[in-house]
Amino acid sequence: MTALDKTYFKSFRDVAKAISSTLDLQQVLDMLVTSMVKVMDLKACAIRLLDSKQRTLELLAAHGLTDAYIKKGPVDADRSIAEAMQGKIVVINDAVTDPRAQYQQEAKAEGIVSIVSIPLSVRDRIIGVVRLYSAAPRDFSEEELDFAVALAEMGAIAIENAKMYERIKKDYESVMSDIYNFVGYRRSI
Repeated sequence: MTALDKTYFKSFRDVAKAISSTLDLQQVLDMLVTSMVKVMDLKACAIRLLDSKQRTLELLAAHGLTDAYIKKGPVDADRSIAEAMQGKIVVINDAVTDPRAQYQQEAKAEGIVSIVSIPLSVRDRIIGVVRLYSAAPRDFSEEELDFAVALAEMGAIAIENAKMYERIKKDYESVMSDIYNFVGYRRSI
């Protein structure tokens, strides 16, 4: 096993451990984007979740991006590297000239050259994207893309688990409220 393989494995293991040991989704996603930046030697990484009503990609976590870039405007799911929302990994070698990049001038000002957009999917449904950003032109290797896809899949699972937990918690609270109301009603009779 090479040193890079060991680094990928350790990062993968750390993220898996975080997902299984906490219900704090933000903590897991922050760890995921930070790990990807460090291990893959990126400028930045971001996770965006699809708002299906507005067809925008809402920021959940980012590492390495300035506030100015984060607040540049809404990220349109149908304009900003839209092929990723169809389940494809998209590599943009020059974000300033590639028309698939929605905010080309903002990317230039941020020092972003290459972008990789990886779909986040759960049960064959695209729920968002992971974006990798480099400050120099970069050809991502198959191993790098495989590693990023594996972490993206783990992120999608964490997001789905958090949503399921919130639904169960809400249902439980609703049932308990109904029980307390019923018991209170019965005592007043």
